[in-house]
Amino acid sequence: MADGLCYKAALPRREFNMQVDQTVLDVRRYFIDLQTRICDALAAADGAEAFSQNPIEDPNGGLAQPRVLADGAHIEKAAVQFTHSKGDSLPAAATARNPHLAGVPFQATAISMIVHPVNPHVPTTHMNLRFFAVDAEEPVWYFGGGYDLTPYYPRLEDVVHWHRTAAGAVGDHYPALKKQCDEYFYLSHRKECRGVGGVFFDDWTEGGFDESFAFVRRVGDSFLPAYLPIFEARKEETFTTEQREFLLYRRGRYAEFNLAIDRGTKYGIQSGRRIESVLASLPPIAKWIYDFQPEPGSPEAELTEYYLVPRDWLSLVDNSGD
Repeated sequence: MADGLCYKAALPRREFNMQVDQTVLDVRRYFIDLQTRICDALAAADGAEAFSQNPIEDPNGGLAQPRVLADGAHIEKAAVQFTHSKGDSLPAAATARNPHLAGVPFQATAISMIVHPVNPHVPTTHMNLRFFAVDAEEPVWYFGGGYDLTPYYPRLEDVVHWHRTAAGAVGDHYPALKKQCDEYFYLSHRKECRGVGGVFFDDWTEGGFDESFAFVRRVGDSFLPAYLPIFEARKEETFTTEQREFLLYRRGRYAEFNLAIDRGTKYGIQSGRRIESVLASLPPIAKWIYDFQPEPGSPEAELTEYYLVPRDWLSLVDNSGD
């Protein structure tokens, strides 16, 4: 049924619109369920705080459901956002790569999340999955998204686990999607990657709707198995004041990317979404230190010199315990 989205010319307007509505609702249900599962798992891992509930219904049938956990035992801030929006014209951030879709009606639904940990040994992580259905002259639908990892004091076994889990979810697409992730999460003004990457994809329609939706579900369902083992293994590790200061300094890079580069932030602002939800991904505290230079040979230097350089993580074996 949903694959019929590609063939508007053969369908009466009312039947086509009904198919769009049903397809978006199918994706919306999955994203809301994934939001619930992620919030429940992260709250349990934190062990102290719960996620807020603040659903905001739109009169035209849309829904925003921001959920935030703040000041937890192990999570300083986590935001897991769900949105379903309808509009008369796609924002510029959504049509930059597809200018022929400018000015046409659309529906979009998405889940976007971020975790900012307390402990510098626990990486920050981000995931976004989204679906657009555009009522253009030639109807268009597509998925996008992925997830990435931003460590401060990385462990090789954690990075390898992260990438192995991602590769298991996307299969043969992994090399291309890893490359796209490395290229997208790059701070050109700093000439460095934001983190150790993951997988990232745009305009995904491979195999038709059913296969594409199954692919996106595999990505979404693999997020917790990719991240929670790392979180649980590192959340109780001791850390120094200096290491915590380094975390705050590196969070500044995260803020720079979200505010200056990220298409999702630009889309949220341009589409008129509630600004508190759009900026919920920003860390609660960050620092900018003028001309910071890490001690040569230090773990802080190793982060940028080794880990923030794209490499084939699946070919690496950790021998640190030998």
